[in-house]
Amino acid sequence: MDTTSATQHDTGSGLDKDRDGRGGRFGRIARSPLGWMLTGMVGVGLVSALTATGPGPVPVLGAAAAVAVYWWVMRRVARRSTPEIARLGAGRDALLGGGIGLGFILVSALLITAFGGYSFSWAGNGFMSVVWTTVVVQIGAAVTEELMFRGLALQALEQLWGSRAALVITSLFFGVAHLGAPGASPWSGLAIALEAGVLLGAAFLWRRNIWFVAGLHFAWNTTEQLLGIPVSGHTPEGLFTADIHGSALLSGGSFGLETSIVSVLIGVALAVPMLVLTHRNGGIKTRRRAGH
Repeated sequence: MDTTSATQHDTGSGLDKDRDGRGGRFGRIARSPLGWMLTGMVGVGLVSALTATGPGPVPVLGAAAAVAVYWWVMRRVARRSTPEIARLGAGRDALLGGGIGLGFILVSALLITAFGGYSFSWAGNGFMSVVWTTVVVQIGAAVTEELMFRGLALQALEQLWGSRAALVITSLFFGVAHLGAPGASPWSGLAIALEAGVLLGAAFLWRRNIWFVAGLHFAWNTTEQLLGIPVSGHTPEGLFTADIHGSALLSGGSFGLETSIVSVLIGVALAVPMLVLTHRNGGIKTRRRAGH
């Protein structure tokens, strides 16, 4: 790390001048929380746009490239360390998050089915090809989205206004970002904000680990897709075909399980203990005071 005062590092203001002594206005803007957040989101978003639907392992390679972009922005622009993407324990954290995501979707689908909202039949698609395509696409989506929303946006806004405000803003932003999906509505945006935005934000605040929250996100989307349930309005090829019955409030309708009241309630119920543990462990940060 370049020699920067502790105060400069904490505020994210960066260096006042570059090494040649010339004006550092651009550097100060880029190294402010909103500056490095936007820089990182543009970089990671560009990588995602170029690789998300690529053939073969391209989405996974895109995820790796997105992590590299994130590391560069955090270390070189924001001048911050990156313990949230540390390789040590990454597999363990991803598996733990994945277990929570898997349980969340299976319990939600089981309850919706028990109340008459879903019925399933074997789709007859090629098992390996469906699983392979689903896994590589969802790895790319989970990693890039979590880097942008939790790694960049939540941490930048948290530095400015504290953990609570950052969680609320990023959750609402996450819901709004899904309003462009097929079949989206004001309810779907609110459901995504409450269920996904709050749960994934709470998971990051609790563990402070991208791999944990990306694992949760990956298992969520992958399980939903393999069951043949629409994922945010999209119905890609799965191992099963899900027939949807009855009220859209129960099943989520054509948008998918995310807008089921069952999933919203379970998602919030999972987020609450994570936030309680975060508070008990001193992980809730307050708004930064001016001049600090």
